[in-house]
Amino acid sequence: MKPAASAGSAPHRLPLLQGLLPFSSAQLPHDIVAGITLAALGIPEVMGYTKISGTPTVTGLYTILLPLVAFAIFGASRQLVVAADSATAAILAGTLTAVAALGSKEYVGLTSTVALTVAVMLVFARVFRLGFLADFLSRSALIGFLTGVGIQVAAGELAGLIGLAKQGHGPLMQIVSVVQRVAEANYPTTILSIAVLAVIIGCKRFVPRAPGALIAVIGSIVASGVFDFARHGIAITGEVPGGLPSLFLPPLHTNEINQVLATAASCFIVIIAQSAATARAYANRYNEKGDDNADIIGLAAANAAAAFTGTFVVNGSPTKTEMVDDAGGRTQVAHLTTAVIVLLVLLFLTKPLSLLPAAVLSAIVFMIGVKLIDVKGMTELYRMQKDEFIVALLTVCVVVFVDVMHGILAAIVMSLIAHARNSYHLRTRVLTRSPAGQWVAHRVEPNVLAAPGMVVYRFEADLFYANAGRFSEEVLRLVNEASAPLRWVILDASEINNIDYTACKTLIQLGGELDRRGVGFATVALPTGVRHELERYKALRAQDIHREIFATVDAAIATLSNRSATAPPSAPGASAG
Repeated sequence: MKPAASAGSAPHRLPLLQGLLPFSSAQLPHDIVAGITLAALGIPEVMGYTKISGTPTVTGLYTILLPLVAFAIFGASRQLVVAADSATAAILAGTLTAVAALGSKEYVGLTSTVALTVAVMLVFARVFRLGFLADFLSRSALIGFLTGVGIQVAAGELAGLIGLAKQGHGPLMQIVSVVQRVAEANYPTTILSIAVLAVIIGCKRFVPRAPGALIAVIGSIVASGVFDFARHGIAITGEVPGGLPSLFLPPLHTNEINQVLATAASCFIVIIAQSAATARAYANRYNEKGDDNADIIGLAAANAAAAFTGTFVVNGSPTKTEMVDDAGGRTQVAHLTTAVIVLLVLLFLTKPLSLLPAAVLSAIVFMIGVKLIDVKGMTELYRMQKDEFIVALLTVCVVVFVDVMHGILAAIVMSLIAHARNSYHLRTRVLTRSPAGQWVAHRVEPNVLAAPGMVVYRFEADLFYANAGRFSEEVLRLVNEASAPLRWVILDASEINNIDYTACKTLIQLGGELDRRGVGFATVALPTGVRHELERYKALRAQDIHREIFATVDAAIATLSNRSATAPPSAPGASAG
């Protein structure tokens, strides 16, 4: 009889509240402090994201209210913070403006529709186990994508920093537009922006734990009320609705469905990739078992909550997760604390928010954009992996010169191309025995023999339709260019993890070609590797020809050394193919 499970372990089996349970009273004070810290740092940030997404300021606060609660209930990660994110906000602004004017009622409704569509996609991803799609967005492509988004975001706020209206399509035209109109700058707004940037950068450098953005927000609100900024030509946010968000069903018109689906698909890929990577990193840091499937459901619930409360797509945020972790938060209690504080702000403090100068949000968003530009990551890629640097750079260019949606598509396509290129590139060796009796790998060249008349050819990659032809050509070259006729070609398949149908057919054809040349063909494959695939496809069996699969190179050499290619085998150490 199995012992009864302890009460402490029972919560781990619950499908809900995995990010909250088991509850630790000792950790509670740290989580509360972390939640307060997240609110202090996150509230100005999510308000800034509304400038990127083109939605009302209050919708930023909505992203860290019910979506936080929904993920805390349905998600599994104890650390991941789910809220507004610059990348997905930029995707919305870069795609939905094709069907609705930025900031219009129709546009805001569409952002909620996209959030609901993303939630449905995430549910399908969970049901059909599509979480692996995140792995097709490589780290290098993600660096390039986020860097491009950072350039786009920062360039888009330059006009706001000096009190001008945004003009021009794309980052380059926006920068050119600001340079051409710099003489028209509003000087009070410019001075305020410089002061805000100085506070944010100064706190970051000299007092890293101080909430520079929050200090700038509070200080500017007080100054705006005292000195009446609006009367001096400094634009302010204006009325911010108070109270709880209204619940409603996002609208959808058939003529907009294609744009909504395309936008949601782009957001979906970013959400899956960024959230999974962040959740896994923190689970590993604290030696906790992650659950990607539960996190996908949590993300779906969070986006559904965003959709029904009139706000836009939410995502697992690496920056906010790091904020909480740095402040000592270890469970979703921290995030619930933040949600409570946001609720209090919505109920009692929206009137002061109406005095917030627009330039302050521009400065905050500008700094967000600058932070996304990953110079360190790009430099590291250039130094360590130049081909992946090219992938990242091309992704940056697509985001900057075309748009964000095509940028994410380019990131995915180039990630797949890079993967296919690496798999296609042959990693092959021929083996010889050293004086000490060890097998030594050499570059593939003719006449490098493992034993008289025998070549051992090792293939160190999966064998599939794209590289099977090159594999066959290289083996035949070894045979054709040998100074003396070969008796056996031994394929060392111990490093191969997968052989597809095309590759197996190629093996059969290769065996036939070697037979016509009077050369035997054997293979080395492990029971845990591709041996069962070879046997299933009967790739090493041809009419009237016996082929063998050996467990080791030594066994193959010992058995075949004194045997011709056409002699029927009967060695006990080998198994018939």
